[in-house]
Amino acid sequence: MTSLRADAVRNRALLLATARQAVASGDLSLQLNEMARRAGMGVGTVYRHFPTRRVLLEALAEPAFAAVLEGAQTASLHDDPWTGVEILLRALLLQQLADPAFAEVIASPAADDAIPQTTAQRNEFNALARTVLARARESGALRPGLTDEDLHHLVCGTAFALGLGPTPLARVDAYLCVLLDGVAGKAE
Repeated sequence: MTSLRADAVRNRALLLATARQAVASGDLSLQLNEMARRAGMGVGTVYRHFPTRRVLLEALAEPAFAAVLEGAQTASLHDDPWTGVEILLRALLLQQLADPAFAEVIASPAADDAIPQTTAQRNEFNALARTVLARARESGALRPGLTDEDLHHLVCGTAFALGLGPTPLARVDAYLCVLLDGVAGKAE
C-alpha cells in the first residue's frame, strides 16, 4: 500500500471517527454522503477512502478483528481444550457486542469481504478456531456433531439475543454459560 499524504491520513481518521460516532449512536447505515456531511468534507474525499459502505464497515471492524484474533491465539495455545473453547467463544462474543460493525462483518459470508485484509483476518481466525475446536472434539469436550459453522452461528445468535436487552454486557456471563453448557460434550 502506498503511503498517504498527511492530509489524507487526517481525512481518513476523521471519516473513521465520524463513522464510529454514527455506529455508537445506533446508525449502522453508514451512508457515505451523510458521513461526508457529518465530517465536513466533500463526497469525493469519502469515496476515495471508502468507495462503498462495505469498505467503510470493514475498516471500522479492523480493531475488533485484531482483538478477536488475539483471543483466538490465546485459546489455541491453552493446554486445556475446553478452556480454549471458552476463551475462543468469549472473545468472539465480546467483540460482537462491543462493535456492531464487526458483528455485521463476521456474520456475513467471506464472499462479501471488500478488503483483502478482512479476508486475511477472517482466514487467520478460522484457522485458529479450527485448531481450538479440533482439540476439543478429540478430547470429547465438545458435543459431537456440532460443526465449526454451527458454533459460529450459535455465538452470533447469542450476541443478537444479548443485544435485545438494555444492558447486554451485564448478561454476557449468564448467556455464555448457557451456550457453553449446550455445546459441551459428555467429557465435561
